[in-house]
Amino acid sequence: MKIKDFPSENRPRERLEKQGAAVLSDAELLAVILKTGNKKENVIDMSNRLISKYGIDKLSFCSLKELQEINGIGKAKASQILALFEFNKRHNLAKQNGKPIKSAKDVFEYASSKLNGADKEHFMILHLDTRNRVIKDEIVSVGTLNSSLIHPREVFKSAIKESANAIILVHNHPSGDTEPSQEDHEITERLFDAGELLSIKVLDHVIVGKEGYYSFKE
Repeated sequence: MKIKDFPSENRPRERLEKQGAAVLSDAELLAVILKTGNKKENVIDMSNRLISKYGIDKLSFCSLKELQEINGIGKAKASQILALFEFNKRHNLAKQNGKPIKSAKDVFEYASSKLNGADKEHFMILHLDTRNRVIKDEIVSVGTLNSSLIHPREVFKSAIKESANAIILVHNHPSGDTEPSQEDHEITERLFDAGELLSIKVLDHVIVGKEGYYSFKE
């Protein structure tokens, strides 16, 4: 059934205009973004299929190529989906802009929008100024963490370039379990020691899970 054949009160765009975006389901919101379906399914059915099969989290981490491999998604729709999630990430970061990092909870709130939903471990460095505001964040490694991959040279190179007053180490556990591994302990100790030698304070190492975090400092 085509969207134009729906009663007007059941069409996503018309419902949004009359009742506001908050009343729409996830699939209806995505349908408004994608606008049209294809010959085999309307845009609401397509949106329902995408969300039920892949989930919002997984969709948000797909590349343009990966999205185009999904049945019914061409380059235009893949670009719309990427733009949607990137805009949302930037919105979340804008809310944090200028806000000093005072606790591991602040680190979690800053980093979770970037790291939650990733199916691989990402090791991120937050560069801070003298007021503990984020100057820059940088991913230095993607994949299972080990001490050979996380080298102090890569971690501190950008911090020196940015004249960071301090840094915070962050990485995610895709499983959601925030308990640190032996490798996490070894990497943390190594980088804290390197920070002392370079006179760049390492304030904390925070492991981000799906709904919580682990702070080596706290």
